[in-house]
Amino acid sequence: MNSQDAAYAVVHEYPGGTESLGPRVSISPAVLRNKVNPNNDTHHLTFAEARRITAMTGDKRMLQTWAHEEGMLLVKAPDSCTSESDMSVLELVAGLMVANGAFGKEIYDALADGGVDAEEMKRIETAGRGVMTVVAEVKQRLRGMVG
Repeated sequence: MNSQDAAYAVVHEYPGGTESLGPRVSISPAVLRNKVNPNNDTHHLTFAEARRITAMTGDKRMLQTWAHEEGMLLVKAPDSCTSESDMSVLELVAGLMVANGAFGKEIYDALADGGVDAEEMKRIETAGRGVMTVVAEVKQRLRGMVG
C-alpha cells in the first residue's frame, strides 16, 4: 500500500466516510473526497490535514505507510502510565508468530513459480517490516518490565 492508497482507505473506511469525517477534521466532505482520490491531481491532503485525520480516526495507516516508504519502522512508544504484564508480552509474541507466518507465506508463494517478481518482492518486504515491527514492540514491552 502506498501513502495515497492509505489516505483513501483511512477516510473511506471511517464510519460514515467523508460525510462523517470531513466536518470533524474541518474539511468539506466533497473536498476531502477529492483530496484522497488517487486519480485527482488538483487537490492534495496537507500534512496538517493528515495529522488531524489520523488523530480523529485513530488509524495509523497513513503514518505507517509513510514510514515504510522511507524504509523506517513505526513502533508505538510504551505508555508510561501502564505497567507491562506477562500477558501483554504473550499477546505480542503470539502476534509475532502470526507476522512471521505471513512473512514465510509470502516467500513461499513468491518462490512457487521458481522466481520472484517485483510485486512479490514488495509483498515480502511489507510482511518483513511487519515482523520487525512486532519484534521491536516485544523488546519495548520487555524493557518496560525491567526492574
